[in-house]
Parts: sequence; structure tokens; C-alpha cells
Amino acid sequence: MAEQQSPGSLIVTFFGAHGRELTPDGRVPIAALVRLLGDVGVDAPAVRSAVSRLKRRGLLTVHRSGSRESGYAPSEAARQLLEDGDRRIYQHTRHDGQWLLAVFSVPESERSRRHVLRSRLARLGFGNAAPGVWVAPAHLEAETRHALERLELSAYVVLFRGVHAGFEPTSEAVARWWDLDALAELHRAFLTVHEPVLASWARRRGTPEEEAYRDHLLALDAWRRLPYADPGLPAALLPGDWPGARSARVFTALHERLAPAASRFAAARLDEVRRRSLEA
Repeated sequence: MAEQQSPGSLIVTFFGAHGRELTPDGRVPIAALVRLLGDVGVDAPAVRSAVSRLKRRGLLTVHRSGSRESGYAPSEAARQLLEDGDRRIYQHTRHDGQWLLAVFSVPESERSRRHVLRSRLARLGFGNAAPGVWVAPAHLEAETRHALERLELSAYVVLFRGVHAGFEPTSEAVARWWDLDALAELHRAFLTVHEPVLASWARRRGTPEEEAYRDHLLALDAWRRLPYADPGLPAALLPGDWPGARSARVFTALHERLAPAASRFAAARLDEVRRRSLEA
């Protein structure tokens, strides 16, 4: 596998794609997580270690229901992250010309929060317009509010909406606010791995569920970072050879082809683990 995809990231991707829908409370037994991550090449010790790290970060909560084995479900904070992620990953919002401006000021006595704030805005897809001034497409406002409130950073930030009215063309400003070369390379890296996967599936008539599950989870795990790094910048402001639209088409085609079979496989694997637990 050309990509380095961490067990923790794959677990979050699994819960986003399947785990929260498999049971009424979103709880997945650890034995099922081990099997389902094993299906994409992650060994059991790595799964258990990653689950422990996600628990410490407050993203997974342990549930015990009188059975012999505990299960794990996304915390409330993680559910909000996954719901925000759904909009980023699956809804391709068009830029309407409006920008969201985040202006922040953090006292020197709390400078550690300044680093957290800059890091969070960058992870949300904001570009850096000037010291303490960050900019993003306006459709990210709700998600930005969720993130800042969850991290208790909203007191340091003022948000504005508006249009760019600077002295340079907006395309030149965008090239300063974001590292477009780095973003383009992320798109090309995704295409290098997953465009051949799509071509392979396009030649096939059937959709074997285990293979669909594996290829879909790996593609989703790789893709879900891209709408954050590249937060829907308008094509008119980007270089003419921009690979973003092509990588979005490849992901969408893979998702539409593989997601139904992948979901069936995940549900069947969970049922299999439960039957074995009852028989043991």
C-alpha cells in the first residue's frame, strides 16, 4: 500500500462510514473492530493501542451492556466531528463569493492557546491572510463555530463574513493565503493510488463485498483529509491544471460504486463476530 494510513485514522474513518450506523447506539465490540480493521491490514495489537489513544483523546467511549465484551462508540464530540465531516466529504458546496474571516487575539499569558487556535484553523482549511487573520470560504462558518466552541476558543475569535476588496486580484491573494503547490500535490498523491483502483473496478461486473469494503475504507480514509486541506476554493481562482476536480470525481465514483457493498460486508462481519461470541 503506497499510503501510510494510521490505525487510529482508519478507526475514525470506519466509525464515520459504518460504525455509528451498525447498531442503535453505535457501539461496536472490540472483537469486531479487530476483525474489520484486520480486513484492511491492521493487526490486533495496533487496533487495541489505537482504541486506547482515541479513548484518551475523548473520541471513543466504552460501553458495557452486561455482555462478556465491551464495545466502543463515538463520544458526543466525535459524533459532531463526524457529522461535520459528512458535509465536507460528501457535499461539494460551491463558493458563493463570500469569505469567512477569523480574527483572533490571545493574551501572552495564554500563548499555548494561540498555537492550538492557529493549528485548529489550519486544520479546518483556513488560509493565513496576516498575523492573527485567517480566511476561508464562508460555507465553513457552522463547522468553525462548532470547533471553536468545542475547544473553548470562541472567546478569543471574532468572525466576519464578506467579499475580498483588496488591491490585488483575488486569485493572487488566494495563492498567498494557501500553499497551492502543496495542496495540488495532495490531490495528485490521492490520484496516483486510487485512480487505478477505480479503473480496475470499472472493468468488473460484480462487486465482491470484502474487496469493496477494503478499497472503499482505504479511499475514504485518504480522501477525507483533502476537503479540509482544500476547503472548496473556487476553480476560477486556481491554476488551470488544478487536479482537485479530478480527484473529487475519482472519490465520488469509488464511493458510489463501493459504499453499498462495503456497508453490507461490515454488517455481516459484525453479525459473524456476535454469533461466535454467543457460541463460545
